[in-house]
Amino acid sequence: MEYRRLRVIISGGGTGGHIFPALSIADKLKELNPETEILFVGAQGRMEMEKVPAAGYEIIGLPVAGLQRKLTLSNLSLPFKVLKSIRMAKKLIREFSPDIAVGVGGYASAPLLWAAGRLGIPTLIQEQNGYAGLTNKIVGKKAKSICVAYDGMERFFPADRIVFSGNPIRKEIVPATEAMKKEAMEFYGLDPERKHIFIVGGSLGSGTLNNAMKKWISDGCPGGEGVEVIWQCGKYYKASVDAFMEKAKTEGTGGESLKYIHHSDFIQRMDLAYASADVVISRSGASSVSELCAAHKATIFVPSPNVAEDHQTHNAMALVSKDAAMMIRDAEAAEKLLPTACSLIEDSGKIALLEKNIATLAKTEAAMTIADEVYRVANMKKSR
Repeated sequence: MEYRRLRVIISGGGTGGHIFPALSIADKLKELNPETEILFVGAQGRMEMEKVPAAGYEIIGLPVAGLQRKLTLSNLSLPFKVLKSIRMAKKLIREFSPDIAVGVGGYASAPLLWAAGRLGIPTLIQEQNGYAGLTNKIVGKKAKSICVAYDGMERFFPADRIVFSGNPIRKEIVPATEAMKKEAMEFYGLDPERKHIFIVGGSLGSGTLNNAMKKWISDGCPGGEGVEVIWQCGKYYKASVDAFMEKAKTEGTGGESLKYIHHSDFIQRMDLAYASADVVISRSGASSVSELCAAHKATIFVPSPNVAEDHQTHNAMALVSKDAAMMIRDAEAAEKLLPTACSLIEDSGKIALLEKNIATLAKTEAAMTIADEVYRVANMKKSR
């Protein structure tokens, strides 16, 4: 295939699970042809307005917002925000004149892809989850290609337009080599003689995972002898976790194990955090699942119940059903999560089985597969 210069609009965001795949697609398109021009369109005030420029791409924000589940005054202004966003999207498309519009889910995808369709611009969507989001279900009806990461997505989309691509991930996420493990020990100041648990609650942190850790520490870290923990608690929860850890040190809660628990709000080197871990505890957002498959990690998933259509449980069960991961329900995490992790970390046979099975589910060429689809769909416009 000839990778000609393209003009591409990529829309969506809201969470890291939408943003990082979008950036991976953009990076691959620029790698294939450095002259390709890419414009991101996001939602004003959302995470993408910070993350996308930091990655070196231009982004324009639309005033669109999501419908609040509770009755609020903000819901009354939603139709006006949507109409304004559609008008802005049409103006952007006319000015930028893209060959294709790509949607990755999130608020901004709907008005942008709807406007693209009305103006004759071919569209492609990427659905990260095992249960399609509302935005993608709407815009997927007109999309020329629908790139998915899970089986059975014909429940939501026309089967003849589905491409099984997997989710694009950060290119540095790979199975750990001995050199990476050594670098990880030095980077995080870990004891290589101990076994390691990595707890990651997503870009904003997880109250459930943090509370499970607090209970385990308060109980004296049972089963944690010889274990060291990297605990990503999230920016939102950092102050309360700091206060808890200070009190635990003062009172001696957790005993000797406490000095082997390292907490931070953000992980600078996710590749090294994965490399250090014998066991990972994680939410089951689509990007996290895909990265853990690529890293070949024994994982205990705790699906968030606070997401549309309980899609994180669908994501996790796709692996659990193949004996490629374990799962603890959110409501049971405080009592069961850390005891289960401590039991797993002593079971080398179970870890080896989980690592072997999760490795078979890795789709490391997802960004390339999607980029090829972008060119195929874009060429439809050229051939007309």
